[in-house]
Amino acid sequence: MPLTRPLAILLLLGLLALLALQRCDHEPQSVRRSRLLMGTVVEITALGDEQKSLDAAVSEAFLAMARVEELMSASRPHSDVFRLNAATVAVDVTPETAAVLVLGQQVAVASGGAFDMTLGRLKELWGIEAAEPRIPSAEEITAALVGIGPQALSIAGPRISKQTPALQVDLGGIAKGFAIDQAIEVLHRAGVEHASVNAGGDIRLLGDRLGRPWRIGIQHPRNSQTLIATLELDQVAVVSSGDYERFFEREGVRYHHLFDPRTGRPAALCQSVTVVAASAAEADALATAAFVLGPEAGLRFIEAWPQAEVMLVAADGSIVLSAGLKERVQWP
Repeated sequence: MPLTRPLAILLLLGLLALLALQRCDHEPQSVRRSRLLMGTVVEITALGDEQKSLDAAVSEAFLAMARVEELMSASRPHSDVFRLNAATVAVDVTPETAAVLVLGQQVAVASGGAFDMTLGRLKELWGIEAAEPRIPSAEEITAALVGIGPQALSIAGPRISKQTPALQVDLGGIAKGFAIDQAIEVLHRAGVEHASVNAGGDIRLLGDRLGRPWRIGIQHPRNSQTLIATLELDQVAVVSSGDYERFFEREGVRYHHLFDPRTGRPAALCQSVTVVAASAAEADALATAAFVLGPEAGLRFIEAWPQAEVMLVAADGSIVLSAGLKERVQWP
């Protein structure tokens, strides 16, 4: 018996409603939350099918980053770094801090000391991030550089020894990247396949953006309202270091937080460096090293590091790109 026209229309409408409901059930969900950690605003974005599980994973990721801050902040009593700096004998640290020190040591050695985790006394001397930064005397700088360098730390598993008791460790050039990596690991273990963790412009990407690459804008080092370039990336970390992040000026001279261990003064060969690498901890340390080395030596250093690419903005504003980045950069 053929269907009557009204019944056929009702069945068709019901089928369309069912299909629409099914599409809604599979609509991608998004969780985006921010929190102040490690001296900067951290934003985590997670994409997936189920809002509640995404939200729980993001909460766990923030906790993982907060743990890194507790372990590696030089100013927090009972942190690994605080205990190490106060110690006169070898100190046992947590596996996380040991892993950061091992990676940092590798970058320090490979860069000829351009990346240095033992500049704590020098950074305190300048006080770039303090309320009243200062320009130290040449004698003060020389004294602060005594005994620093890759050879100043001995790492044997979790046991860390300082060459001299006065040595002060500072993990500001690598700990934030490691915290980002820890957050990504938490999200991955929770089943999240598409996410980004952005800590003040230092970013690691998990997967792509639901079939499209993530678009990462690179800030112009002399105009905070302008992008110098855009990168389309997925499943990598991208970190920038620049003289525009933390600095003060005296008599027209900019003094910033990225120090050249050879001189004890702010490195002067670059305005900014952006590194793309497999992990944010690597990219963090590599960017600092390349900034100190300058455009030519920095480019050679990054191109010799596995799975790393770089964009260097020299002191005169000229731009140098590694070969693998030339095809992925988009100019304004």
